[in-house]
Parts: sequence; structure tokens; C-alpha cells
Amino acid sequence: MSAYLAFTRSSFHSQLAYRNEVWANIFGKLVQVVARVTIWQAAYAGVGAIVVDGVSLQQMVTYALLGGAVMGATRPERIINEIGRSLKTGDVAVWLLKPIFYPLYIFANECGSFGYRLMTQVIPTVAVTAILYGMLPPASLFDGAMFIAFWALSFILLSLMSTFCGLIAFWLMTSFSLDWILGALLQLFSGLLVPFWFFPEPLATIARHLPFAWVVYYPNAVYLGRLSVADTWLHLGLGLGWAGLFLLGVLWLWRSASTRITVQGG
Repeated sequence: MSAYLAFTRSSFHSQLAYRNEVWANIFGKLVQVVARVTIWQAAYAGVGAIVVDGVSLQQMVTYALLGGAVMGATRPERIINEIGRSLKTGDVAVWLLKPIFYPLYIFANECGSFGYRLMTQVIPTVAVTAILYGMLPPASLFDGAMFIAFWALSFILLSLMSTFCGLIAFWLMTSFSLDWILGALLQLFSGLLVPFWFFPEPLATIARHLPFAWVVYYPNAVYLGRLSVADTWLHLGLGLGWAGLFLLGVLWLWRSASTRITVQGG
């Protein structure tokens, strides 16, 4: 386990080598969040109301800020592209010779990058936008604590999804478009752009049961107190179930991919 902690520290420190990118990244995140907030302000102004379907404008502003925070610290395309690069260069074959489990290495590497982005991009962005637009506190102490749990689950689930998609490249022999496909699904079904309470039925019901919902929608819904205590625990359990399924999928794909490399490489 100490080896994976070393990979996490190494990933974090390697990001520090590009300090000039910090300001550019913060500016980019600010533009994205400000754009989402402005869209919702315009939408509420267009209907001439501050509450739509039981959701206030301030709740939507908070939702937009949190959505940027949840997704801003995780980069699924980075995981997929890293696997694709290792496959293209042949570096992935080296991991078969080491006492290291490659998917766990990928996760440890992403943990380091997550910590770096959290400190240098997400927290400053949320702080600035919260000062500009105002940000509601958690609906309750319980909701605030559960938001942290759902955020951790979101990171784990998204990392597993990305690794799962990346490992498919062993059969396609390229990761091209895999990150785009996952990104498109996340944009539509994670609740990042539009919360599910504004979705038409039956699309809203379908979206609530897809694994992408646990990436953005449920952490934000818990923070805003949109779920009861019982529903919060229920959906945490369901999210853990999805994470378990993707973990099994990653293990199966990696075992199959390892066999494929061995057979092809001799």
C-alpha cells in the first residue's frame, strides 16, 4: 500500500511543476461557473419568478457552484487518455512485470491530481463565485456531512467509470472518442447542466437511476436538503452498489486485457 501512496504523492508533486497553469485553470473554471450561474439567472428572469417548481433562484445558484466544484476536481478524460497513451507506447506491458495492480495505480495517480486540483482550482473558484453570487449553507448538519460522503462516492465512481472506459481501448487499440462519449453522457445524465427536477418524465425517472446521477445530482441534492434522511441513506447505498458493479467490471476488463497482452506479446 505504501507504493500506491507514493504514486499519489508523486502525482501531486508533479502537478506543482506547472504552477503557471494555476491562474489559467482558475480563470477557466471561473468562466464556466459564471456562465452556468448567468444562464440560470436569465432563465428565472425570463419566467418572472424567483421560485420554479419549488426551487429558488438561490438554490439553483448554489447548485451551479457545487456542480462546478464536484466535477472540477475530477478529470475523467485524464484517466482515459493516460490508459490510451500507455497502450499506444507499450508502457502498459511493463506493469505486468511489476508487483503493482495497474488499475489501482491509475486510481492512486488520480487521487494525487484530485488533491492538487481541489486546492489550487476548486476551492479558490468556489470561494470567489460564492462571494460574488452568494452560496447557501447545507440544509442541515446531517446534509452537510452526507454531502462529503456523496462527494467521495462521486470521485470513486467517476474514477471507476473512467478506468472502465479506458480499458475498453485494449480492444479498440485506441482511446480516441472514449473520453468524448463518457463526457457526453456525464453532461446529459449527471445533472451537471440541468437538475433532474427540471427533466420531463419519464426521462427524469430514468436519469435518477443511472450511475451518472451519483456524480453530480445526488451530492448537490443532498446538500440542498432535497432528499429525506431515509432517501439519503437509500441512495448512498445504491451509489455504493453502482461503484461495486463498476469495480467488478474494471477487474474483469483488466484480467481480460492482461491475458490479451500476454497472448499477443508472447
